[in-house]
Amino acid sequence: MAEDYYKVLGVERNATADAIKGAYRKLARKFHPDLNPNDNNAKKKFQEINEANEVLSDPASRKKYDAYGEQWKHAEQFEQAKREQSRGSQSGHFSGDGPFGGAGSRAGGTEAEDYSDLFGSMFGGGGGRQVKFRGHDLQATSKLDLIDAYRTHKQMLTVNGKQIRITVPAGVENGQTIRIEGHGGPGMNGGPAGDLYITFVIQDHPRFKRVGKDLHASVDLDLQTAVLGGEVLVDTLDGKVKLKVAPETQNNTKAKLKGKGFPVYKKEGEFGDLYLTYNVKLPTGLSERERELFRELASLRSTS
Repeated sequence: MAEDYYKVLGVERNATADAIKGAYRKLARKFHPDLNPNDNNAKKKFQEINEANEVLSDPASRKKYDAYGEQWKHAEQFEQAKREQSRGSQSGHFSGDGPFGGAGSRAGGTEAEDYSDLFGSMFGGGGGRQVKFRGHDLQATSKLDLIDAYRTHKQMLTVNGKQIRITVPAGVENGQTIRIEGHGGPGMNGGPAGDLYITFVIQDHPRFKRVGKDLHASVDLDLQTAVLGGEVLVDTLDGKVKLKVAPETQNNTKAKLKGKGFPVYKKEGEFGDLYLTYNVKLPTGLSERERELFRELASLRSTS
């Protein structure tokens, strides 16, 4: 029997939404893993608290939980089964409050007996056919560096205590969710397992900014190269590239390296572009001779 969500949060079954929220915040602070390192009991308790809050803080989920307890995720199947049984009976309909209706009599037996048969068939008891239930879906988050998202790679995830090896395609977007079929919660009565949904969070890179399939970065340029032109060695996510610089290149001038951006998700061989912004750096720590040359240059330009 699963732990009662109300008991997990330490609230009454008629607790208000604010009371539930307050109880959750208090317990979450107490058992947070950051405050209880290497404490497996606190980690387990924290997971139970989050699970209970996730259900009880949502009015629709809470209503199902109040009606069906630990089987609340199968509320729709229960309702459908009850409707089918009701249609097959010659007498009336289910009535009353709560998950099992009232206690009114029915032809051929009591409603309690009928519900016993219904749940017996659903969960393997009695002589009726078993109803197969699909397992619930699971959600997980995976953090990636920009370099990780740049290349297709394998990754190990631990979900519900089980290790799952997945392939992360190159070009996955920040916030993108992919589905791993059959790796969710187990089914019931031989039903199929649910699916695992993984949402990727791609962390910022110190040099490159990703905008869709394109990358943006800045490149420092010394004064003499900016004035006279030349070559500069720039970094890309695929290695270093030599780039020609035109004479008299101004500060904030942009250059584009075609095909040196980010790979397009599930489109093999297709890449965005890399946009570079030149940051012209003025020399510092000049010698007297260098200052003299700059004064001479200034004089030449003032008389031209």
